[in-house]
Amino acid sequence: MKQNQTKAWLFLLPTLILVTLFSIYPILRAFLMSLQSGSLISLQWTGFSNYQYIFHDPEFWLSIKNTILYALISVPIALAISIMLAWLIFSKVKHQSFFETTFFMPYVTSTIAIGIVFRYIFNGDYGMLNFILRIFHLPAPNWIDDPSMSLATIIIFGIWTSLAFNIVILMGALRNIDPNYYTIADMYGASGTQKFWRITMPQLVPTLAFLLTMNIIAAFKIYTSVYALFNGQAGVGNSASTAVFYIYNKFQIVGTPGVAMAATVVLFLIILFVTFLQRKMMKKIGGQ
Repeated sequence: MKQNQTKAWLFLLPTLILVTLFSIYPILRAFLMSLQSGSLISLQWTGFSNYQYIFHDPEFWLSIKNTILYALISVPIALAISIMLAWLIFSKVKHQSFFETTFFMPYVTSTIAIGIVFRYIFNGDYGMLNFILRIFHLPAPNWIDDPSMSLATIIIFGIWTSLAFNIVILMGALRNIDPNYYTIADMYGASGTQKFWRITMPQLVPTLAFLLTMNIIAAFKIYTSVYALFNGQAGVGNSASTAVFYIYNKFQIVGTPGVAMAATVVLFLIILFVTFLQRKMMKKIGGQ
């Protein structure tokens, strides 16, 4: 047994080294930098002054508020739409591989490229979205230049971009459900709705737990979408600022890496806490 353990550790050693270098060390380094102030090449220890700064910075709280609202709204809606579309394709469509490929294409396409396209779609004067809204005599807001619509714009874009990954994963999970369940349900005269809620959804709980975790983490780390939609800015008056955009701005633009790392540590703890709550909730649901 001891000889096997030694061999196992030797096989794990390359992975452990990589994880330590690229995951554990950056976290520790970020925490140490959060206790320092000054430029990147001349940092000095200042204790928790950076944390005091961000906790008194209205822009930081705005970015945290926008990030939390984005996660709370976009993740559930995107998952609900993904489940409906995946179930529709799985149960009604014949050429499933074609639709899977179509839905997956946005996932392998650059977010910046998609964001540039959506910037034209969201344009208040000649955008496709407002053109459709005007046809149905609905309000056509200025999605890009109106500060009150900035968060809604990011949410709509975020929902659309997350559908690709969710649908492909859900399609794989649906294929792994034993078809005998549905055969027995048909024998007892179960309706399509009953089969969905009594068979499909309980079987999808592990997959939904995985997708919920991945989507929440991705939502709290949103940056590229904001950068692409608002042309490198965080909307008018920083109305679309998110936690990662705040970190980027303090680190790269303002040149205060200590403040940026303090915000990074706070964001890391928030993601850790939310993920922990989500996992506990999904375990409770799965155990029922």
